Parts: sequence; C-alpha cells; structure tokens
Amino acid sequence: MAAVLRDPPVAADYVVIGPADLIWDLPGEQVAVGGTGDERRETSGTRPSSRVFPITMVPQVAGKLAGLAVEDAVRRALSGDVDAIVTAPAEKKALHLAGYQYPGHTEWLAALAGNVPVAMMLASDRLRVVLVTTHLALKDVPASLTQGKIVSVGRVTRDALRAWWGIESPRLALCALNPHAGEGGMFGKEDETILAPAARLLDAAGPLPADTVFVRAIKGEFDAVLAPYHDVGMTAIKVASFGHAVNITLGLPFIRTSPDHGTAFDIAGKGIADASSMREAVKMAVQLAGRKQADERMSG
Repeated sequence: MAAVLRDPPVAADYVVIGPADLIWDLPGEQVAVGGTGDERRETSGTRPSSRVFPITMVPQVAGKLAGLAVEDAVRRALSGDVDAIVTAPAEKKALHLAGYQYPGHTEWLAALAGNVPVAMMLASDRLRVVLVTTHLALKDVPASLTQGKIVSVGRVTRDALRAWWGIESPRLALCALNPHAGEGGMFGKEDETILAPAARLLDAAGPLPADTVFVRAIKGEFDAVLAPYHDVGMTAIKVASFGHAVNITLGLPFIRTSPDHGTAFDIAGKGIADASSMREAVKMAVQLAGRKQADERMSG
C-alpha cells in the first residue's frame, strides 16, 4: 500500500488510516489508529516522536490495529466522509486473535454495514467472477449451496453490474458444482436440483461446466460468472488475470475494493512484492466512485 500511495495510479483525495509509525510519510490526509485517540492530520513528512507500537508486532496486536483501521474506514464511508475504501490484505488468524470472528473482509464489512446482503466479486479487464460461497471447507460447500443463496448473490451481482458498471441487461452464467454439470445425475444431483432452478429464477445461463464457462466469459459471452465455491472461482480469475484483478464487495452502501492476493508473509521485508493488484484496486475504487458520483448528479 505504501508503495502505491507514494506514486498513486490516479489522482484523488486520499485518506490513509493506520498506525502512525506506518503512515507518517505517506501523502494525503492521515488518520492514526491504535494510539491515545483518533488523530486526523495532513501529512507532515515527520516521523512521530515516540512509537506506540513496534513495526514488528505480535499477531494479536497487528490484528487489532487492522481491525481498528477497517472499522474507522467503514464509519467514514457510511457517513459520506469518503467515497470508497481500499483495504490491504490482512491475516485472518491475527484478526481472529484480536476478536474479529469473521471468515473474511466480505462478511465483516456486511456486518459493519448493517448485515446487508453482499457478494464477493473478483474482476479484471478480462473476466468477472462472483463467489456464491466464500471461505468454507470444501466438504461444507454442498450443504451451504442453497437455491436461495445462489439467487441472492445473483441479484446482488446484477444490481451492481447495472449501477456500478452501467450494464443495462447483465448476462450472468452459473458455474456448475460437479464435473460436467453432474452428467445427468451421475456425478451428483446438486446441479439439477439446486443450481438449475436458481439459474432459471435469475434468467442466467447454466449451470455450465467449470471447464468451459470461464472461457466463454473471457470471450465476451457473459458479463459475470457465479462460482459455487471459492477455489473454482479464484483459480479462474487468477489464471486469467493474476496481479491485475481486484476484489470488490458488491451490495454494500459504499464502494470497497482490495487486491486479489493475501499477506504473502513469506516475502515480507524482502522488497520483491508486486504492488500491481493494489494499484488496480485503487484505480477501480476511484473509477467506481466517479461513476457513482456522476449517476447521483444526474438523478439529483
């Protein structure tokens, strides 16, 4: 994030939220969290005189600081103080140790926004994928993959494509759960009994086999693909656009984006991390915020 903000990909009024020791030299308006209070100031280019937290810290403390930053960002978005938020990767274990008991940012942000229905989209200039189920063990997916859940995610996706991307009649495809979409029940009945009725309710294509539906979407046949579980959707988008895809939370009353990768602790501090996806996340947030503002001006 620091590398991106020192050379922002697009012009915007940036507000940076985090521990003072980590954001003191970043351009834009700074909001320090985790100290004695919520300190808001313009960047001064001067390192804080005393450190409240070390740069290297125990996971529970790191999780708490990340949680405070996210909560502050959401409060500002809900109040209209900022037009969009971009979150950096956060380690789920650290967040859990700090008391944030959510599977991921998507579910956490939905709760902070008032338990609104949301969906997790990964988008690039080649493909849009939306996950029907997110962070679940594979063995738990079939029981969680209900017709109601698929329809809810599909409707959130359609609304977002219309509102945020300006697609008047979104074309959705539903990726099958089982090989060959179940092959008439030979490889599982979920595609016939659960996915197919949901697709009809959404007026979506499918369920279509995973080995072809994403290729068809990349070729322009569909505006988004609904993926039944995490890895089938994530694999497709990362093979198509790794480093250039953006995670977008659909359904929130504000815009939220993030990069398409995790914390990558194995290369932390080595100076070899690729900030491309974070740059794309910032660009996407500004782009969507601009469209939203333009639509509000037209409707107002």
